[in-house]
Amino acid sequence: MGARRCGCIFSINRFASLRPYTPPTDVFETFRRRARCRLEEGGIFQLTMHPHIIGYRSRIWIVDELIRHAKSKGQGKDAVWFATHEQVARYAKEHAA
Repeated sequence: MGARRCGCIFSINRFASLRPYTPPTDVFETFRRRARCRLEEGGIFQLTMHPHIIGYRSRIWIVDELIRHAKSKGQGKDAVWFATHEQVARYAKEHAA
């Protein structure tokens, strides 16, 4: 599984004297690489994005770019499948060994 949360990468300790900050371009590159690895492994890339973290103008483009990147990675049976949790669960249940 590839569950990741955007808050872990964007985390900012607002009460620390030094605020760690990961630029959105670096966050995109991290997500893109994780998605690519999952695609190469034939696995699931699941990304949880919380609106109060990803929903800023300086960050929301990451979602668009990730979708664009994923859609460019295959056609037909090799295309990336965008699915809800329910659809993934149904698929797993129907294809269980």
